Amino acid sequence: LPETGVLKNGTVAALWLLGFIACGVIASLLMIRWRIFFVYLAIFLLGIGIIWAADAWRYSETVIPVYTVGASVIGLFIIELYRRSHRYFITTMRLVLRGGMIMKRERTLRYDKIADIDYSQGIGGRIFRYGNIIPVTQSGFGLGSDTAFAAGGAEVTTKKRFGFFGLAGGGKEVQTPRARTYYELHGVHPFKEVKALIEKMVQESTLAPYQREQVELQREMVDLLRGKMKDENDDAGE
Repeated sequence: LPETGVLKNGTVAALWLLGFIACGVIASLLMIRWRIFFVYLAIFLLGIGIIWAADAWRYSETVIPVYTVGASVIGLFIIELYRRSHRYFITTMRLVLRGGMIMKRERTLRYDKIADIDYSQGIGGRIFRYGNIIPVTQSGFGLGSDTAFAAGGAEVTTKKRFGFFGLAGGGKEVQTPRARTYYELHGVHPFKEVKALIEKMVQESTLAPYQREQVELQREMVDLLRGKMKDENDDAGE
């Protein structure tokens, strides 16, 4: 880094800002919440304000790492509180998903409206038996998209200083299961047991009405036959 005071301080602040911007953008894209980026930006501005007010620029190489580690520890604590704010209720008729710290959100989803279910587990999830479950409805609720875009341009200048500029680009979009944490079963444990239970409930609810009637009729017939056989055995014993 340059040894001149103002330039050195500006370089340190710029590198610090770039680190916060990169982390904020990545976290916002993964969580589909751009307010996370502004939280990172606010943490950076607060740190700059504290250093400026305390006139601690000469100690910036020590203050900035300490402040960053402290903010990270507090952030981990807040993330854990946010994770614990999620609640899931698996009833006989529907799923109830609830979550949020400041603003509570709730989603009720009937099993017969679920068209597909997405399951995901990271390395830690496979070790500690937890994972995420995203129910996708027939209307497409629970689906997101991944978009890739590329563009290129060229400029040609003639001897008479006339310029021509061209730009071309293209992109692709892929539909993928994605939802906010309070609209999915986030971090469920034990993962395999919950997965099997939800699949069972969805399978039972997707039976057509006439199939359900047939199953009920067959059960009634079996019960009648068992009762008749029991009566015949009792008569034979007498």
